Amino acid sequence: MSTDAPSRPVTIITGGSRGIGAAIAERLAEDGHDLFLTYRDRALDAAAVAERCRELGARVELFRAELADLDQAALVVPAAIAAFGTVTGLVNNAGITGRIGPFLEAPIEETDLVFRINVLAPIVLTRAAIAHMSTALGGAGGAIVNISSGAATNGSAHTYIPYAMSKAALNALTTGAAKEFAAEGVRVNTVSPGTTFTEIHAAAGRPNAPQERAARIPMGRAGYPHEIAGAVAYLLSEDASYTTGADIRIAGGN
Repeated sequence: MSTDAPSRPVTIITGGSRGIGAAIAERLAEDGHDLFLTYRDRALDAAAVAERCRELGARVELFRAELADLDQAALVVPAAIAAFGTVTGLVNNAGITGRIGPFLEAPIEETDLVFRINVLAPIVLTRAAIAHMSTALGGAGGAIVNISSGAATNGSAHTYIPYAMSKAALNALTTGAAKEFAAEGVRVNTVSPGTTFTEIHAAAGRPNAPQERAARIPMGRAGYPHEIAGAVAYLLSEDASYTTGADIRIAGGN
């Protein structure tokens, strides 16, 4: 793609320092995007992702934000616009599961944190992005991709029901915003990974979860971050110009 900066798409990726977010960043850099990557506390990892993306020709800005703090979340889109002059894409990727375990043992304080990061922060970011992108408000259009989960439709009994609930809410955000802003040049879609090899499982207390769940996955294995990134790249591309309100499920058959 062209390296002429003004013609390049500019995409925000939350949680871009590792896992699926890092894989999305590198794939979009390959596809000619400039990137605004948020991270929480993994500055060295974020810097390494940024360097790899720069080697692929992307301009990259890093932004530290605790998205559970909605005041900090509100700074992300304005900071990206200030850095690049525009934003054409947003990937709401950052998320947490909470501890894996029975529903009756899930602390309500932890559930509150899950919803702040997985639902409220994406609402804040999505509203700001649409206000910038909407052709009815003077924008040039754009695309938003929400990273949900296969858990949103199976409920994740015995595992993390509040997490599943939060991702179902994110799916509803996609459906509603896609319909409300379709005529204003903004496309909103979802990618729903199944169990994927990332650090999110260790953070939830079950680092071997991908291996443990493999036998219950029709393809017999968990997924890899790069297998998620391709779907995001498609939804942000011109190939998806007539696609909004969709959910691409990447879950090995589950």
